[in-house]
Amino acid sequence: MTRLSLALEYFHPWPNSVGFYVARDQGWYRDAGIELEIRTVDPGIGDTLEHLVTGRADLGIFPTNRLLVRRELGQPLRAVAAVNQRGLETVRTLESSGIRSLADLAGRRLALNPTPRGLAIVRDLVARAGGDPDAVEIVDAGARELTADDLEAGLADATFGSYWSWDILLSERADRPERVWRVDDELGIRYHSYLLGGRDDRLDPGLVAAFVEATAAGFTHAAAHQAEAAALFATVTPYFADAVIRRSVELIAPTWFHDGTWGEIRGEAMEPYAQWLVSHGILQHPLAWTDAIAPLSGAAETAA
Repeated sequence: MTRLSLALEYFHPWPNSVGFYVARDQGWYRDAGIELEIRTVDPGIGDTLEHLVTGRADLGIFPTNRLLVRRELGQPLRAVAAVNQRGLETVRTLESSGIRSLADLAGRRLALNPTPRGLAIVRDLVARAGGDPDAVEIVDAGARELTADDLEAGLADATFGSYWSWDILLSERADRPERVWRVDDELGIRYHSYLLGGRDDRLDPGLVAAFVEATAAGFTHAAAHQAEAAALFATVTPYFADAVIRRSVELIAPTWFHDGTWGEIRGEAMEPYAQWLVSHGILQHPLAWTDAIAPLSGAAETAA
């Protein structure tokens, strides 16, 4: 039995990773000779990729853009599968804000973590909608995602980054309507929000292929048996309401597959996104993505 550790992508587990828990619970990793530890990362050390590059984790889930930046710097990191087939971020505001278009963010306070990518996306979104991106007042929210309660309290007029399949669910209320724009819809780029990978100089290809195959089965089972998957995940995160977990699984599950298959890293998702990152000075080379992926066999079709 080979022990592997998987580092998740956020400060706490959320239903985007339920397929890993399902595969472990069903014994599919054990059948592949793998004893899997699933854990979050220590933000005092760094993000998931930092834990991978320093050898603190064997595998991890991470955003596409961060992988490409580190790979371009020469770090031995590679993706082996796609967790999501589209982006998950939003721009979110309350209906009471009066913001009816992304162009209306000009002259308003927008909260976000002001990373180069985040700022570039906001500028693009506002400009595409016909507004003045220079007139947007940026509120530095750090790593925190502002909630609808925060917006109602006046901390900002809108927020960028909240996931439509998770963060928004935690504070939405029927008596407090919101207006939400999905970022990849507005940019016109269906990028992989999260990828699965590790250090390409430390993992045995056969072992990784077995891991990907078991994982694909886990996500496929979770999508086909959502109530069961949500109940399992509720034991991992008992501090969230069951109804929120169920709704999140329902929303996020379709993003796991392309044409019924889990895990495929698609050039049509990678190339336009890499080009966009280059156009905003976040990457230097538009074909950097081709060296950052090592797709393996083992993808599985959904039961649908």
